[in-house]
Amino acid sequence: MRRLVLILLAIVVVFGAIHWWHQRPARPGPGVLAPDVPVQVDLDADQGTRLVRGDVVLTTRAHFSMTARVLAREDYEFDDLAPIVPTDLAMGWGRMSDTSVLKSIEISQSGRFYYWHVEQFPIPEGEIVASSANMHMIPADDGVKRALARVRPGQVVHVEGFLVDINRRDGRWWHTSLTRTDSGAGACEIIYVESISVQ
Repeated sequence: MRRLVLILLAIVVVFGAIHWWHQRPARPGPGVLAPDVPVQVDLDADQGTRLVRGDVVLTTRAHFSMTARVLAREDYEFDDLAPIVPTDLAMGWGRMSDTSVLKSIEISQSGRFYYWHVEQFPIPEGEIVASSANMHMIPADDGVKRALARVRPGQVVHVEGFLVDINRRDGRWWHTSLTRTDSGAGACEIIYVESISVQ
């Protein structure tokens, strides 16, 4: 029995090490790596598309593309969104993609939120809010899901897709943010990701 426990423990350690290696943070040098703000083209009500995924309906609200730095990532398996949204990426652009700025900002994710903390502001607070966001990532297919799984904090990635609202048949719903200047509950972008690539 003890031997079996040790074998299982070794397997867990090995898989944990492999997982960490694939998602270890990249360490880019100083400088703005992603200067441009995300591009959003809102859709009129009659232009939106409804995509059905099991008991979930996704309604497209805007075409969305961005090149941004991954500030943090969090994978989810057990919450209500996990079957459709396996990963959240905290993203930064403008000066929130600059290592020399980010070294003064403590960043974390938990419970589908992105948190930041500073002892002293390296850039104005409003710029931090407007130049970063937590984004719920819905992979459009298995290829995108595999590409998303390889994304590491510190990398600059390009994302193409749609901002979507999520509605479940049991009445639960989640609506995407449509602005970069909000914060708190409801401020996360929900992205149906058609492509994601490391730049």
